[in-house]
Amino acid sequence: MWDIIQREFIYIWYYFEIQLRQILPYWALGILIGSVISVFGKQKIHSLMTVIQDKHLGILGIIPASFIGILSPLCMYGTIPIAASFSQKGMRDDYLAAFMMSSVLLNPQLLIYSAALGNFALCVRFISCFLCGIAAGLLVRFCFKDKHFFNFEGFSERASRDTDPNILIRLLKNIGRNIKATGVWFLIGVLLSALFQRYVPADAFAGLFVNNRGFGILMAATIGVPLYACGGGTIPLLQQWLASGMSMGSASAFMITGPATKITNLGALKIVLGVKHFAFYIAFVMVFALLSGFVVNIIAI
Repeated sequence: MWDIIQREFIYIWYYFEIQLRQILPYWALGILIGSVISVFGKQKIHSLMTVIQDKHLGILGIIPASFIGILSPLCMYGTIPIAASFSQKGMRDDYLAAFMMSSVLLNPQLLIYSAALGNFALCVRFISCFLCGIAAGLLVRFCFKDKHFFNFEGFSERASRDTDPNILIRLLKNIGRNIKATGVWFLIGVLLSALFQRYVPADAFAGLFVNNRGFGILMAATIGVPLYACGGGTIPLLQQWLASGMSMGSASAFMITGPATKITNLGALKIVLGVKHFAFYIAFVMVFALLSGFVVNIIAI
């Protein structure tokens, strides 16, 4: 019995070590770039939202608002107070919807992590998240143009935690916070990937995600809801799933529903959306994820 346990441990450690060596450089680079942007560029990025409003771009302002959301390094609990301050200054809800939606789905740190999946997957993630933000802005503009979509009552912009007068120490503290927030989930993701390689038969996986691509997209969109806990933690899993035959469309659906329905993000969004608008948000995310998956599969053929 002990020999069996030792043998299985060696196998799992072998897969774990391979995955760790493959993914670790992207995770470390993502941490560094995310912290640099957070410390030195966060305020400049968010000030661009005010510039968009001042330019009176109309419906076209949704496009840069979605792009700025991707550039923002904040989590959803940090994004909402920023959005609340924009709203108090009179910013339109469609711009805020585009900014917040893309911010939920992607940030510079996660974008760097995703490079480990390959150039095509990286492009799919960026474009699908960018378009999802635009779609959210358009829907709010045309479906809720006569009433407010968000309720930011009680929210105010938080004070920055990057206040140390020494620039280097400020950066190191931010890096430390990012490692603390993502490190455990990253290692869990690598471990789950190793367990998947060892114990999930390739034929069984192919039956779910390869042979039935339409069902695979629906399955990926669905498992993204309970499984997604941290962007860095899902990259090793996605890498292994794609290597095992998961279609890029299924991966795209997972990359939309995962962060969009992450429990912490849902908790924050429920506060500012209310029950009806929250249900609208969930329905939009699922429909967009499925459509995105189907389109990506068609393009990838």
